[in-house]
Amino acid sequence: MEREKLSSRMGFILLSAGCAIGIGNVWRFPYIAGLYGGGMFVLLYLFFLVAMGIPVMTMEFAVGRASRKSIVKSFTELEKSGHKWHLNGYLGMAGNYLLMMFYTTVAGWMLYYFYQMMMGRFTGKDTQQVAGMFQSMLENPLVLTVSMILIVAAGIFICSIGLQKGVEKITKVMMVLLLFIIIILAVRGMTLDGAMEGLKFYLLPDFQKMKDVGILETVIAAMNQAFFTLSLGIGAMAIFGSYIDKKHTLLGESVNIAVLDTFVAIVSGLIIFPTCFAFGISPDKGPSLIFITLPNVFNHMAGGRIWGTLFFIFMTFSAFSTILAVFENIISCGMDLFHWSRKKSCLINLVVLIVLSLPCVFGFNLWSAFQPMGEGSTILDLEDFIVSNVILPIGSLIYLLFCVTRYGWGFDKYLKEANTGGGLKIPKAIRIYVTYILPVLLILLILQGWFG
Repeated sequence: MEREKLSSRMGFILLSAGCAIGIGNVWRFPYIAGLYGGGMFVLLYLFFLVAMGIPVMTMEFAVGRASRKSIVKSFTELEKSGHKWHLNGYLGMAGNYLLMMFYTTVAGWMLYYFYQMMMGRFTGKDTQQVAGMFQSMLENPLVLTVSMILIVAAGIFICSIGLQKGVEKITKVMMVLLLFIIIILAVRGMTLDGAMEGLKFYLLPDFQKMKDVGILETVIAAMNQAFFTLSLGIGAMAIFGSYIDKKHTLLGESVNIAVLDTFVAIVSGLIIFPTCFAFGISPDKGPSLIFITLPNVFNHMAGGRIWGTLFFIFMTFSAFSTILAVFENIISCGMDLFHWSRKKSCLINLVVLIVLSLPCVFGFNLWSAFQPMGEGSTILDLEDFIVSNVILPIGSLIYLLFCVTRYGWGFDKYLKEANTGGGLKIPKAIRIYVTYILPVLLILLILQGWFG
């Protein structure tokens, strides 16, 4: 069976960027930037994006494009006989499933809030009532299950239509809308009275704040954010590499994707800080920012219901673009590994993904007594920890070592694949850096995630 291909370069860039752009761009990046010294943090973040994120992204794309296979089979295709690099394929697959076990639930929250906001359910509610609405949503297993099933079913249905007609077509539309909506929301945020204070807090370098939280802490936080924002290590990028032609170098494509991802992260801050400061509300991070702080802000705004509805469409799209990309990886693995048709892989995974997502849903209500990571923690926290602190960084380290050591695919083969086509070339001189320094940075990141 001939391998499917993406119809356009734009499709590839938007799909890969859609995979990278996720909830963390909005509920984590702006808050952390504000906390760790604003513009100073942003500069460090950009430095680590170039120094760590982009090189590993080119490696994941190179393995995908050279093998023309999904993560389970790509290492088998390229490794020397008798080697065991292909075992990373199974770790990556576990990462894809585990990521979807909680990401589908959180995307369901976005969808439900979009509906609530559109129906005007938040209008006239005070801070306590908004917080109560979030809590009652979490405590209702039926609402969470239905929202999660809608997300999974929609994602699988789009994947079942095909790579070009389904995944690529829908992601293109969704990403263009996402970028359009985020710009409208940012312009609205920045034109509010009192918005300038928020902009200063967010973007002006604040060395004092950086000293207060600790310079080393700031550097590690920037490194973390830059690396994890790109969703590397589980083959979610490699799968799109396997669907593209060799007309363009992989460094150029990786830079385009990193630029789009960073644009969304930074512009999210231009929505959140000016808007929160304009209404004297302290910006928070994580779910409370999205589901408690911002609905309160929209309540104070003229036309808040419209702005709030737009914001939750944007959030649903940013979560759903990641889900589509990872679903495509999962479905493609079923096709590669068991020689299933696309439809069969979709049907089997529809059931599997719904069942696997239920523990996260029940972790907030029926199984809330189970607190795996200590007081107040949930099943979602455990799943998130395993993906973010174990599978993503270890998977990325394996991609790196596979591409730079003679025991793996080897630096020369990686460089040749990455530099095939027109565009930015990776210089040969990078060899020392990627072989001896970058692995140490990744190991530090792993250790910090476990013991930090």
